[in-house]
Parts: sequence; C-alpha cells; structure tokens
Amino acid sequence: MGLLRPAQTTRRYSDEAVGSNLSATEFRQRRFDLLIQDMPHKTIIDLLKAARVGHIACAQGAQPYITPFSFVYHDGFIYSFGTVGKRIEWMRANPLVCVEVDRIVNQREWQAVVIFGRYHELPKSEEFYDARLLAHDVLATNPTWWEPGYVRTVHGGVERPLEPVYFRIEIAEMTGREGIVG
Repeated sequence: MGLLRPAQTTRRYSDEAVGSNLSATEFRQRRFDLLIQDMPHKTIIDLLKAARVGHIACAQGAQPYITPFSFVYHDGFIYSFGTVGKRIEWMRANPLVCVEVDRIVNQREWQAVVIFGRYHELPKSEEFYDARLLAHDVLATNPTWWEPGYVRTVHGGVERPLEPVYFRIEIAEMTGREGIVG
C-alpha cells in the first residue's frame, strides 16, 4: 500500500506563509511592513524608567531559572527586593544574571531590552545602610513596590519566612530591539 497524499489545492502558499491565512504575495507585502531594529540608548533607558515588572534569570550549574520580578531603574542600576528562596539562593551562589524587560502592544509592535549584569545583595548592615535606604526610596516610588516580593508565600505546604532582601543589578551590557510597523 502506498503513502496517501494530501489533496491538492488551487491556492498556493510559499513555505513562509504556511500556517497563515495570507497568500504568498500578501504575506511578503505584510512581512516587509514590519521592521525590527536596534533601540537607541535613550529609548532603552526610557523603557527601563517606565517599566516596573520584568523577568530575571539566574543559573545554577547548567540549569537556568527565570521568574518575574518588580524593579526600578535608577542611575545605571536595577533595584529590587525579595525574600529568601530559590532565586535569591541561586543569585548568591552565582551573581551573573540576565534581565528582560518588554513593552508589547501586539505581535508586530513591541520593545524588548536584555540586560546582562551582576547581582549585589544589600545586607542589613552599617556598611550598606545608605545603599539599602536608596533602594527602599526608589522602590517606594511605586505604591505596590513590595509585591510580589514580600507577600505570604507557601511552597510545598510550608510558609516561607518573610526576610526582606534588597539587591541591585550592576549593568554590564544592555541591548534593545523593537518591532515597528511602517
């Protein structure tokens, strides 16, 4: 018995248009209406200043871990806050992190910034008093700055203690891309 072949259609699509409802010509025209480009440095900074939630990735060995987090960008640093858990423990062990912040209007209009940096914990000590105060003050510009980092958390049936951990990310490199319809 031979292989069955799908029925032939009279409308032909390019390989790129497979799965869309567009003809190959319509697909090519629409594809060229979208431009993906590097974001200027000022636009990256403006997005970071406006955003309050992003994603932070850390790693232990070869295993990456990513989670949403609240933050504030201030004077070249990302400031945030949390409680001791997997993310804080992993960043303490390996301070190299990656932060992603985006603004998505739709699938064709968006901005995304990726930051490579280093985690610096701001412990409760005289040495870090000014840095912790600054972190608190810049985070407190958002009325719900302490969410979700300082809310009751139950994991594996055990309630996690609420031990505040302030930290900042020293930015080593940042890039941005944006999709523009034009």
